[in-house]
Amino acid sequence: MLKFMAHDVSSESSLKQPSEGDAPSHDELLDWVERVAMFLANDGVPPIAGRVLGWLMVCEPAEQSAGQISEAIGASRASLTTNMRVLMTVGFIERRTRPGERTGYYRLRDGAWETVVRRQIASLVSFREVAADGLTLLGTESTRADRVREAQNVFDWMAEVFEQAPPPERKGDKR
Repeated sequence: MLKFMAHDVSSESSLKQPSEGDAPSHDELLDWVERVAMFLANDGVPPIAGRVLGWLMVCEPAEQSAGQISEAIGASRASLTTNMRVLMTVGFIERRTRPGERTGYYRLRDGAWETVVRRQIASLVSFREVAADGLTLLGTESTRADRVREAQNVFDWMAEVFEQAPPPERKGDKR
């Protein structure tokens, strides 16, 4: 469901650089959250799920109750619950409770982006097996086989690139 393929996203930002101690306004945060939601919507992610994810990336405190999230992004609790379940299933967010409280709090999982992207890459790369079976079915010398081989070559290339890629920098890494 979540595919995060490259989209045409402007590299120029309309946001000003904050001064030290200058926090963005709620409206500025929501504008950015909406950009996240629209980016993810290109891959079929429901807008509410994209807004939840965007909000949990920038909210303070980092853990928020469903009520806080609902109020912050202007979503109904019913649609929020459904979309948060999707984000938990995919591995982006997690729910925690606090001792003595019945309220659940949601947060972005540590390493969530890497986990989700690696799972998607593995899924894409696994198409090599499907392509290999197609070549076995068609034989190797035909225009039909050429089209299948082209797909197999792309997925072989992807596998090689990602096997050789260094891991992403983590908080506290010194590079």
